[in-house]
Order: sequence, then C-alpha cells, then structure tokens
Amino acid sequence: MMPRLSALVILGAFTACTVSPPAGRTAYVIVSNEDSGELSFIDPTTDSVVATLAVGKRPRGVKLSTDGHRAFVALSGSPKCPPTMPDAECALIMADKSADGIGVIDLTSRTLVRTLSGGSDPEQFDVSKDDAVLVVSNEDAGTASFIDRSTGTVTATVAVGGEPEGVRFSPDAAEVWITSEQGGAVYVIDVAAQLVVAIVPVGRRPRDLAFSPDGAFAWVTSEVDGQVTVVDAHTHRPLRAVRLPAGSKPMGVRVSADGARVYISNGRGGTVSVLDAKSDSLLADIRVGIRPWGLALSADGLKLYTANGPSNDVSVIDTRTLQVVKRVAVGRGPWGVVVSR
Repeated sequence: MMPRLSALVILGAFTACTVSPPAGRTAYVIVSNEDSGELSFIDPTTDSVVATLAVGKRPRGVKLSTDGHRAFVALSGSPKCPPTMPDAECALIMADKSADGIGVIDLTSRTLVRTLSGGSDPEQFDVSKDDAVLVVSNEDAGTASFIDRSTGTVTATVAVGGEPEGVRFSPDAAEVWITSEQGGAVYVIDVAAQLVVAIVPVGRRPRDLAFSPDGAFAWVTSEVDGQVTVVDAHTHRPLRAVRLPAGSKPMGVRVSADGARVYISNGRGGTVSVLDAKSDSLLADIRVGIRPWGLALSADGLKLYTANGPSNDVSVIDTRTLQVVKRVAVGRGPWGVVVSR
C-alpha cells in the first residue's frame, strides 16, 4: 500500500482500559491501529476491548509467535498520505526512519519488550515455524528483509519488486512468498538459499496471499482486478482467476483450517467474500465495516474478525450463519488482526 496522510505518533508505555483480563496468559484478538499507534486487545469470549498498548508509529502487519508467548507488529516512520496527494508530493514529506522496526510484545504482561530492526518501511511479515526468522516486506525499498529474531539483526535483503506487501511462509517452511503490488506478481524465495526462485504473474495490485493447509495451492488477492488468483504452489503456475462480486477490492485472505473455505476482505468494497475452496463458488458476500483489511479466524474457526480502518472498529462474523454478530470499537485506523491461542 502506498504511503498516505501524516500519521499521528503515539509513543509511550502501556495504557489499559478500565476493564482488565485475568492475570496470566489469556487468549486475545489483537488489532493493530495504524493511526493511533497502538494495539487493542479484545477478549474473544465477550468480544470487548480489555486493554490497549501504545507501540509506536503506524502499526500495520501483526503476527503471533508459534509458541504463543509473543506478538509481533510492523512499525513504520514513513508518512501516510491521502489518495489525492501525488506520489511526488508525498515523497517530499520527511520520513522518520528511526521509527521503522518490528515491535515484540510479551502477551503475558501485555508490554512492548523490544523493537527489532525490520528494514525500511516494514508493512507485512511472517514468522518461521521455529520462531527464529521473520521475513518482512519493505514497502518503500522493494525488498524483503530476513530478520534473526534472537539477535534482532537483518541477515539478508532480497529484491522482490515494487511495493511488496503480503508475506507468507509455505506450510513446509521451504519457501516464503511475497506479493509485489507494483509488479502484479508474487515473488517466491527459497528460504535456505535466500534467493528468488520464481516470479508468478497474478492480477493487478496483489495485496495478500494464503495457502491451503496441505500446501498445494495459494490464493492471491488482486485489488484492482477484483479477483483472487489460484496458484499451484508446487509448480508456481497460476491456474485460474476467480472474479469476485462487482465492486470488490480484495485485500486480505485467509483459508479455514480444514481447507474448505476462503475468506477475502474487500477493502473499499466494504464486504467479506466467502468462497468454496474446491468449486470457487461464492457462498456469501457479507457487508461489514468501512474498508476491511486484516482478517483472522478464531481457534475453533467459529468466528471471523475483520479490521475496518475508516470505521475504527472490528466486525465479528459467525462462520456458521455467515452473519455479522457484533462490531467492536477499537483505536483509530485498525489495519491488522490476529487471534492468540
């Protein structure tokens, strides 16, 4: 996503809401609020905010460690500019590169314990199964950074096309796939060699991707074309493009744990499309908040959460009825969402 409008900076220590969850580790729905510089912690049993944590500038991508003890969040000091502002004008706004990094959050204490180097303007990232490596998309640099979590250092930088965004390790952890919005392609990196081994053409402005649980297929969203491209993950060949309902602007994508459904947030379309993974048929097109981006499924798969940026809330969808059952007010500009286990 191209940087747009100056972001409000909120730096500081942990601040809690009036209600506190029980002591010790609990499950949370964790939401990154890009414009208010904080994370919101939602209790999934009540779907209400129980705490907030200030983390730094423009928190966007958010992920969990495999062991469940930590959350990571991408922070960026690059400016956020409105769609009406020319790119050349936006480029003149001073970026605060000291704010770039990956924040590490201890989920027991709900505190920011460390900020790792994340390369320039980190947006999204993924975490290896052993929690040892993070691979980060550097939006303004057209690169992916490999981060050693224990040392907090960048160990490799790989060119991946203009405006990289979505990042996913393959289920076998042998590859990491990164979408290039500018290039209309997915760059496939061999993790061991840290080299690009394939460039997969997809639709225009690909935002995100998700794999089937068995690693056979990947679904890649293309915002401009209003479609999702199904890719053979073994041969790196696009198989077919699935058109979404008129007005869809596909952004985030998640696949259910059983591989039966594909959930797609449609950004400026204001909906979530639900596809049957085998037939590509549309099961539902659900109206949620304004410009949904991040998506996350609950551990039992019974609820789907969407981060709705301009409406400053999270929609809760019952995956059995495919209806919105609640909208939860969070911080300003919610972007990403994950559910801890």
